[in-house]
Amino acid sequence: MNSKYKTLIIRIIAFSTSTLAGFVVDMLVLWVFSRFVLSSTYAGRFIFSNLISFECAVLANFVCAYFFVWRDRISQRSAKSFLRHYLGYNLSSTGGYFIQQGAILLFSWWFNWDVLICKMPALCISGGINFALNEWVVFRKKNFPPEEETNNAEEDKAE
Repeated sequence: MNSKYKTLIIRIIAFSTSTLAGFVVDMLVLWVFSRFVLSSTYAGRFIFSNLISFECAVLANFVCAYFFVWRDRISQRSAKSFLRHYLGYNLSSTGGYFIQQGAILLFSWWFNWDVLICKMPALCISGGINFALNEWVVFRKKNFPPEEETNNAEEDKAE
């Protein structure tokens, strides 16, 4: 198997495994908010509870992504790097959130399922989209010029 594809498959497995932490956070926060905190209205149960649980899960997933899944693509670890990557991660996850939210509402309308059941297939759909955005946008591999070309350019400037 090609090394490039092997690395991609390993990264997909690591991403999928790490999202279990986010899934647990997401479902636990959703359960607490939809059942106890915001249970009195449809919007509270299906929209606001889901939004709060989503943001908690994004933070948990980002920490796993930054420190484990794409750690080899972080050239310099700093607060600035962390925040810059988190902003990109949160923006890409927000796009996935809207797709997820649409799927939840669609599944609840089609099948009359509970929000917790609707969330599971919606997470699979948005998870695939989020992996692609993280792999090719947020944590994209930087293409640096070969070392020899860089050294020649520096020598040309010195002359």
